[in-house]
Amino acid sequence: MSIRGAACIAGAYEHPLRKAPDTSLADLHAQVAAGALADAGLTFADVDGLFVSGDAPGIGALTLTDHLGLRVRHVDSTDTGGSSPIVAVGHAAQAIAAGKCSVALITLAGRPRSAPSPRDWWFLEDPSVPEVPYELPFRHTVANTYAMVARRHMHEFGTTSEQLAWVKVAASHHARHNPHAMLPKVVTVQDVLDSPLVADPLHRLDCCVVSDGGGALVVVHPDIARGLDRPTVVVRGAAEAVKGIAGGRVDLTWSAGAISGPAAFEEAGVTPADVKYASIYDSFTITVVVQLEDLGFCAKGEGGRFVADGNLISGVGGLPVNTDGGGLCNNHPANRGGVTKVIEAVRQLRGEAHPAVQVPDCDLALAHGTGGSLGTRHAGATLVLERTA
Repeated sequence: MSIRGAACIAGAYEHPLRKAPDTSLADLHAQVAAGALADAGLTFADVDGLFVSGDAPGIGALTLTDHLGLRVRHVDSTDTGGSSPIVAVGHAAQAIAAGKCSVALITLAGRPRSAPSPRDWWFLEDPSVPEVPYELPFRHTVANTYAMVARRHMHEFGTTSEQLAWVKVAASHHARHNPHAMLPKVVTVQDVLDSPLVADPLHRLDCCVVSDGGGALVVVHPDIARGLDRPTVVVRGAAEAVKGIAGGRVDLTWSAGAISGPAAFEEAGVTPADVKYASIYDSFTITVVVQLEDLGFCAKGEGGRFVADGNLISGVGGLPVNTDGGGLCNNHPANRGGVTKVIEAVRQLRGEAHPAVQVPDCDLALAHGTGGSLGTRHAGATLVLERTA
């Protein structure tokens, strides 16, 4: 069953805080939920579907349903890490198309700056997890698994640290126009290269920020969207995929986006060349390079050259990417950046991005995210969104 046109994003809200020491996790979820519903012109009483993930407190959907005072007839707590909110939009569209709900609320929130916790990555040392006995002796971390991807890409295709740095440079040019961005200062390629090495070849400025905060989305049936006083953003295509290491038989140069991207474009009936703006998950600079290739914006191995020389900067290059500053400069709430990717895509389609970065006549946008690690096992999720008159 195709979900093309089966649902619309009516509300989107990003929490303004990047550090929230005095706000509980449950209340962060409540605040972003209230913001997204207000943006849509709806109330908590209108919500009949709730979509959350592993960042939710307590028993996830059960805890938040009670905390928010909801009466829902459909819940979904799929957890694919940072890509979870993007997966949730696709699942919400499916549920709406199937008649399971008509107003779906998606929330994400976290406090990793105020209350650091190993919760998201506890399984790296849990001996009951199947892969841990084989991987724990090598003491892998999120950063060094992405460094492996970067080093392999360099080996295979000649990608350079200077090219990776351009992803950060583009993000910083966008973040300077975002009053909430954690790192609003414009940086140069040399600034990135001069920052300390974290995991060779990745420097500190190749890595995303860690932030509190969150965001929420409201996905509704088209009949409801038509009755709201908001620009209509239609879910035109959605897909998800999972890539593991296949017992060691793994090619580090491609991601799950190579599967989810073409599937989403096929459902949407469009091609990468039709996309005016792209939100691309940027946990690290190499993440963007690999995903742009896998999504079809450039050929495999051409990602480094594609991102260089400002090609991702709005108003300068050919494909504006992450015009809010992305995870590299704006925020990465709960160590899961998927929700902000959708929020900025919605802003662009509505014409509500900052004037300095707004893409002219933006009528087709893409949001893509990963969850887990490109160097081991991860999920990819792709959304194609369209503005209609």
